[in-house]
Order: sequence, then structure tokens, then C-alpha cells
Amino acid sequence: MDSIDREILNIIQSDFPISTEPYSEVGRKVGLSGDEVLIRVKRLLRDGVIRKVGPFFDAVKMGHKSTLCAVDVPVEKITQIADMIAAYPEITHNYLREGTPNLWFTVIAPTEERIGEILARISEDGGVGPIYNLPAKKMFKVKVDLKIVGA
Repeated sequence: MDSIDREILNIIQSDFPISTEPYSEVGRKVGLSGDEVLIRVKRLLRDGVIRKVGPFFDAVKMGHKSTLCAVDVPVEKITQIADMIAAYPEITHNYLREGTPNLWFTVIAPTEERIGEILARISEDGGVGPIYNLPAKKMFKVKVDLKIVGA
């Protein structure tokens, strides 16, 4: 990753242009063409530096329900269960933590009933449980921009 990649990341994480040619607009700011910026962004995606380029929606304001969940999974089943959980489009995060429970994930769905269906299916199909369903009582969102600087 070079200084231009870092500049691009600093722009797109919080000031992504809403236009018909967003990469060209970013390119003007960093001295590249839109195509060159797009090539760099695709490389950063491919290399795992960034996971996704896209909008973040407030699912709750859109009428959806969300919850944080946790389950303890035997070490030998971690990959299998994590892959099964990640296959649901309603799962937004899925990660391993030390301790018990050890596998945590976030579910966003249109209804609490759908969340219940997903959790029941994971428990049944994966042979794991109990799954702790920890819905938020109040959201405290913090906007985080990570200033990308040279190494």
C-alpha cells in the first residue's frame, strides 16, 4: 500500500462522492484517473485491506430489528458453524472471541420472528446452543474514521 492508496482510503471511508462518476471525483483529489482509482480499490478489496465499498443503512430506522448473538461452539466445529452462520444474508458480522461463548454474530432482519427462525435453524442445523440473543436496549453509535497514515 502506497501513499496514494492511503489517500484514497481516507477519502472513500467517510467522503465517498455521490455522483455518476465517484471514482473520477476521487481521482481528481489524488491526481489519478477514475479508472486508476477503481483498479486500486479493487486491488485493496482483493487483498483484504478493505472488505466492502458500499453504503451503511440504519436498519432500525428502516423498520428492521437487530440483535447481537453469541454461542459456544466446540473448537473442532468453529469453521463449519461460522461458515453456516455467514451464509445467512441477515448476518452482518460473525467473529471468534476468546472465552465462553466464543462465536459472536449480528443479525438484522425485518422482524423479531425472522431473527428467531434464523437462530432456531442455526441451533438445529449446527447442533449448537444455547444461542444467546442480546438485543440492544439503546444504540450508542460512534462514527469512526480511521486516518490512514504511512508506515
